[in-house]
Amino acid sequence: MRLDDMRLYDMKMAPNPRRVRMFLAEKGLAVPLVEVDIQAGANLSPEYLAVNPRGVVPTLVLADGRVLDESIAICRYVEALRPEPNLFGRDAFEIGEIEQWQRRMEFDGMFNIAAAFRNSAPAYASRGAPGSGPETPAIPALAERGQLLGRQWLDRLEEALATREWLAAGRFTVADITAFICLDFAKWVGLRAGPDHPNVTAYHARIKARPSAAA
Repeated sequence: MRLDDMRLYDMKMAPNPRRVRMFLAEKGLAVPLVEVDIQAGANLSPEYLAVNPRGVVPTLVLADGRVLDESIAICRYVEALRPEPNLFGRDAFEIGEIEQWQRRMEFDGMFNIAAAFRNSAPAYASRGAPGSGPETPAIPALAERGQLLGRQWLDRLEEALATREWLAAGRFTVADITAFICLDFAKWVGLRAGPDHPNVTAYHARIKARPSAAA
């Protein structure tokens, strides 16, 4: 299947679409991009909701019109099309270990950082939840909780990286892509690796040096 027959609905500044772009870059692949300005509400326009009624990005539209959303679902689809370099695991333990770290980065990192961001950014004052659901006013207490749990995530990542170069399988994987995206996203809410996080700082630098980090 030709990837240039597909379309990836994207937002350059958003973390989840960036995960997919990094994943594609690691595979040496490119898909035509369609920019969707979420901050301006373009994801809630009738035109975009006709593509994805959930109103989220990224969304991958195949040549035959079938649609996939959710960044990791899209990455799994791409992995099946282009298995190497392997980013999801080659054997049962690798698959489990990578999934374990991928989920930790999402649940402990991404979700809490997103809560801190969406419940504090003025542009999302009435859009505390992503996508096309009902109006959801921001809740400052959720931003505070996101900050608290985001700091815990950062401290635990520092501890984990004391004994490993990459999170799982002894090599760069999708879990590292998610961790890197989370670290950059965390800066938007004032969470940064500091003097107490030398392992995280070195880890971020290793990933930033990869060509895919510019995707």
